[in-house]
Amino acid sequence: MAKVIAEISFIPIGAGLSLSSYIAKVLKAIEESGLKYEFHSMGTNVEGDWEEIIKLLEKCHKILFDMGVPRISTSVKFSLRQDKDPSMESKKEHVKEILKNL
Repeated sequence: MAKVIAEISFIPIGAGLSLSSYIAKVLKAIEESGLKYEFHSMGTNVEGDWEEIIKLLEKCHKILFDMGVPRISTSVKFSLRQDKDPSMESKKEHVKEILKNL
């Protein structure tokens, strides 16, 4: 399958009120994956092949479970195209160009 963009968000449930240390561990795994990513306040965008993204999602869940998290709520949105490979940068640049003409 072609390249995809995934927006992922993990919410460790039953892990207490402060979740930053859990998210930092997941972000470290994303960084170590070598995939292009953008971390933001509500999740992380990751760009790569379908199989790479799925493998990364599995790894992130394992990390959280290994940290003792009893439950995880995960949200994932995928952007897929058949006519060309999507990129996070090109999507943003396209909108910026439109904004210039408004």
